[in-house]
Amino acid sequence: MTKWRRKSRWKIKGKGRLKTPQSKREPVFRRPFAIISRPNTRHLPFPTIMTAKPAKRPVNGVLLLDKPEGLSSNTALQKARRLYNAEKAGHTGVLDPLATGLLPVCFGEATKFAQYLLDADKAYTATLKLGEASSTGDAEGEIIATARADISLAEFQTACQALTGNIRQVPPMFSALKHEGKPLYEYARKGIVIERKPRDITIYAIDITEFNAPKAVIDVRCSKGTYIRTLSEDIAKHIGTFAHLTALRRTETAGFTIRESHTLEALAELNETERDALLLPCDVLVRHFPKIELNDRAVTMLKCGQHPQFIEDISANQPIRVYDHRGAFVGLAEYQKEIGRLKALRLMNTAKD
Repeated sequence: MTKWRRKSRWKIKGKGRLKTPQSKREPVFRRPFAIISRPNTRHLPFPTIMTAKPAKRPVNGVLLLDKPEGLSSNTALQKARRLYNAEKAGHTGVLDPLATGLLPVCFGEATKFAQYLLDADKAYTATLKLGEASSTGDAEGEIIATARADISLAEFQTACQALTGNIRQVPPMFSALKHEGKPLYEYARKGIVIERKPRDITIYAIDITEFNAPKAVIDVRCSKGTYIRTLSEDIAKHIGTFAHLTALRRTETAGFTIRESHTLEALAELNETERDALLLPCDVLVRHFPKIELNDRAVTMLKCGQHPQFIEDISANQPIRVYDHRGAFVGLAEYQKEIGRLKALRLMNTAKD
C-alpha cells in the first residue's frame, strides 16, 4: 500500500531549476517570480518597505537668523530650512564661516525680493590684531608677516578717519567674487593671484569701542560690497604696519538689528507654530520703497501682465510697493511716468491662497 503524501504547491516537476528572469536589466518587481521547491525560501523578491519623507511646507516669510561661528552661510541656511521644513529658501548676503551675526533668511515668496536687501547698508563689529598679516586676512589663515604692534590710539584714530567716506577698495582673493565662473578663493587656495579692479564703496563711520594694542575693536557702518578684512588691512597700512581680523559680527542690515535675530539652538526648541510666529512678512524686504494701493481691477491687470493707468505724484523709474484695497501685499511695480502706467516687477503668487 502506497503511503499518501501531501503535495506542496511550490514543488515543480523536472530538475526543479529556477526560472531565469526575462532581462537582468528589468526592475526586480517586474521580473517573474522564481518557482522553487520550498515555500519558506529566502530567494523570494519581497519588497522593501521604505518610509516616505514628510512633505515640504509652503512657508513664506523672513527669518532673522543669528549665524554661529564655524558655519558657512549656506550651511546655516539649510539648517534653518530643515527646521521649518520649507520648500524654498535663500539668504541675503554671505557671511564668512569665521563671522557671526545677522543673516536674513527668506522662505518661499520672500525669495523674490531678496535681491533688494543685498543692496542695503550694513553694520559690523570687528576685532583686529595689529602687527600681524594673515594669508586670508582673518584668523583662519597663516601668519605671513609681522611688524610693529605698539600703535598709539592717536595713530589708530587718524587712520580710521582717513578711511571714512567714499573710498576705493580692492576685493580680497579669499572672497566669493567670481573670475571666469569660479570664485576667487578657489584660485587663492592654489596660490594663483588674479588681478582685481578696485570698487567704489562708502564707509559712513568707524567708531573705536576698545583699544589696547595690539587688540582693537571697531564698529563699522558701510555700504554694500565692503570687505571688513580689507578695511582692517588698509587701516594698518595707513599706520605702517599689518593687521588681520580675529572676530567679525554683523550687527545690522537694512534696518534690521541683531537684537531681533534668533539662534538655531533657540529655534530647535520651539514647535512649528512658535517658529512660524517668528517669521516677518515678505514686504519687510522692500519697506524702504514708496507704497501705493490699487483697486481689484488694477491688481488683476498687473497680474495678467497688463499696465494699469496710474496718475499720482510719485517718483518714476523706481520700485513701488503695491497693495490691494484690503492691505494685502501684491508685489513690486515700476511707475512709467511718460505713459502714466504701472509695470509689474515682482509679484506675489497668491494661487495657493
